[in-house]
Amino acid sequence: MAMAVAAVGAAVAMAGTLRQSAVAPLRVKAVVPAVRFRGAVKLGVGTRASVAGAVKAEESGSGSGSLRDQAEASFSLSKDVAGPDFFILDLAEKLENSVEAEQQGETLGSRALANLRDRSAEKALNSRWPTSKDEAYRFTDVRFLKNLDISPTPTHSVATPDFASGLGLDETETFRLVFVDGVISESLSKVDGLADGAYVGSICKISAENAGSSLSQALEHLGKPAAGTQDDLFTFLNGLGVQDAGVIFAPEGVHIAKPIHVVYYSTGRGGSKHGEEGGTAISLASPRLLVVAETGARVEIIEQFVGAPDQTYWTNTVCEIHIADGAEVSHSCSQEQDRGSVHIKQTQVSQGEKSTYKLVEAEIGGRLSRHNLQVIQLGPETQTEFSTFSLSSQRQVQDLHSRLVLNHPRGISRQLHKCIVTHRSGQAVFDGNVKVNRYAQQTDAGQLSRSLLLAQGATVNVKPNLQIIADDVKCTHGAAISDLEEDQLFYFQARGIDALTARSALVFSFAADVLQSLGNDSLQKRLEGLVKSSLASDGVVNPNVPVGL
Repeated sequence: MAMAVAAVGAAVAMAGTLRQSAVAPLRVKAVVPAVRFRGAVKLGVGTRASVAGAVKAEESGSGSGSLRDQAEASFSLSKDVAGPDFFILDLAEKLENSVEAEQQGETLGSRALANLRDRSAEKALNSRWPTSKDEAYRFTDVRFLKNLDISPTPTHSVATPDFASGLGLDETETFRLVFVDGVISESLSKVDGLADGAYVGSICKISAENAGSSLSQALEHLGKPAAGTQDDLFTFLNGLGVQDAGVIFAPEGVHIAKPIHVVYYSTGRGGSKHGEEGGTAISLASPRLLVVAETGARVEIIEQFVGAPDQTYWTNTVCEIHIADGAEVSHSCSQEQDRGSVHIKQTQVSQGEKSTYKLVEAEIGGRLSRHNLQVIQLGPETQTEFSTFSLSSQRQVQDLHSRLVLNHPRGISRQLHKCIVTHRSGQAVFDGNVKVNRYAQQTDAGQLSRSLLLAQGATVNVKPNLQIIADDVKCTHGAAISDLEEDQLFYFQARGIDALTARSALVFSFAADVLQSLGNDSLQKRLEGLVKSSLASDGVVNPNVPVGL
């Protein structure tokens, strides 16, 4: 074993020299010195995991001699520098092994996926698992995932429910693209009748023969966000484990006639039952969506995350949206997964000159739901709007981290975030950052966060952040955290309306600002029903009160 470790060390030395970068931390406790294994990644995940296994064997006493000393010497590590993250090494190896041979084909799209996996492996192995010492995860604890037995969900076919009924959308109203455990199901997807040149489907089905030059160029955006987009470990893990990717492509000047309904369904195969005593197994799916709207194009997307009831699963998803000059993308998102699930999502948007991006989102399900939303404006006169709502009940954490960067003149942005926490064990997190850089003169930016706490001991952490470097701007932001106003309740009661009915009307209207912004009436009614049901189960409202959201 010692010779094997030494041999790996020699290979690393030939591949490149280890470098240690010094970072000047804002807070001493928030930054841990790290080493970047720049040459080692060429050895592949499996080889590096073998070295990690040797080191762990020595730690447990099953190895011989001083294997840790030999491994550290092989990698030129000093004693006071943090070594590799063994948990990430093990998880990366599982994800790498989960990609089946037939999914590594020779089509144009398959090669793009393979390149993405290679880039993601390098970055994932050079990352560390986030802790509360990292500012971005100060209020959101993801350490519990390290105590679970994580395994990628098997991709063999499985019976799935009838998506045409029960999801709130009529298939005649939309095109439909369906992921089952991260892989697109052709039998459940309905994309007939698209405009000429447009494409909605699996990236693996795109070949050099059936892809025009525009679609081929669109694939070059995969895994390449705009400059200034911040990295995140979970983005890299998705890229390493992605088995399929959806592509929505609107060519120049094309207005796709109907919304595109993207359904993500998690079966939870391989995971424990929710609430099962001693159950620590959790299945992991890594769906990915690439949206490219060329100059003057217009497209509407509806993302809906659902899953099998009473199952434990983790959906780690990435959505990349590239909007060219003058294009428009309307984006609705509904997260309705089971209460025992984990949902971590990255949305990365780049906007060209005079383009428009509008997002309406409702986060209701999941034990942990984390959304990292980043938008980079790449041209003048861009418009960006966020309207988001989250509902956190018993033992639920709903977390939105948004980041908007304005780099050019006359940009417009509006952000409204609302959350309701209904239980003392519930938690909501909002970290909204708007950065107006030096040349973004005459920017008009507004941000408002409102949180409603309906239980003693309920928690919300709000951090609105407006950074302005330009000097000719109109920017506002605000945050409010409260229970229902006594004056408002008194107004109802003074007119003979009882307290529970009054509270129900006020809570429903609080959520309505966002939910009524959804472009699809069927999805809006479905979410209204889910919100009412959750509020009623916590005893917050009377579901029989004839008050519409």
